[in-house]
Amino acid sequence: MFFAIEETLKEVDRKELKKSGKQFVAVLSFEEWKENKDSFEMGIDIEPDLSEIFLTKAEVNYDSLTGSFAIPDRKNPSGDDLKFAFVLDEKGVVFIDDNDTALNIIKGVQRTKKWKLPSLERFLYDFLDQIVKDDLRLMENYENELDSMEQSIIDGEENLPSGRLNDIRSDIRYLRIHYEQLMDLAAEFEENENGFFKIENLRYFRLFINRAERLHEQSMSLRDYTMQLRDLYKAHLDLKQNRIMTVLTVVTTIFMPLTLIVGWYGMNFRYMPELDSRWGYPITIVVSVVIVVVSLLFFKKKKWL
Repeated sequence: MFFAIEETLKEVDRKELKKSGKQFVAVLSFEEWKENKDSFEMGIDIEPDLSEIFLTKAEVNYDSLTGSFAIPDRKNPSGDDLKFAFVLDEKGVVFIDDNDTALNIIKGVQRTKKWKLPSLERFLYDFLDQIVKDDLRLMENYENELDSMEQSIIDGEENLPSGRLNDIRSDIRYLRIHYEQLMDLAAEFEENENGFFKIENLRYFRLFINRAERLHEQSMSLRDYTMQLRDLYKAHLDLKQNRIMTVLTVVTTIFMPLTLIVGWYGMNFRYMPELDSRWGYPITIVVSVVIVVVSLLFFKKKKWL
């Protein structure tokens, strides 16, 4: 599929595009690229290989720029990336994609953008911007979810979503790495080593780098937030355990003198005077109750209860 870069992206056929001489955007499958790559007349040192895509990057060739995109799925950033390759020179850019990932991004640009000064640089800026267009809202959703978890911890709720906290932390880590790679790619474009881009249009790449940096900083902030929540959750568990141990210690302390009394009078020696006393049993009960009450009042005064 071919598009001419005009006021908007205009879908055209290959022959019409050649006649117009306008800068273009193309989306080809890997097999289509192998069959037609010579017709694009791009000097490529290393052929793109879809099976070897692991990150987002750009590489300078003799007379072209090649690279790849590995885009985290925003519905599941920790899952499999959406991958495709690209080749570009001053005439245009070719995306090599066996799925519809690149085409869907291009369609998004086509639907939402109209340019007063159309250019390849402006298209690349909007293409990159389309990748991260909803990420600010995504970050806000993560932050709201983390806020809710923090409030749950503060309220002392028993069933805290610690597994979800780890999932969010993992998602943010993948997004943070993705933003770093996007910044490196845009910086390679801005370097303009082969002179494919107009000097006055290099500002588009700087604009995108600035946006990616803000998203990267926000992802770093959220990562720190998840670590703080993890520490807060651990402190909550420690406090809960300490409370349990305090109760057990108090109960044990109260019953220690009672255990002593039971052990003492459970010996049943022949000449124990209390064995024949008619008030021995009631007195023992009263003494035991007094011990319990005095112990509770003492712990209450010390604020151990």
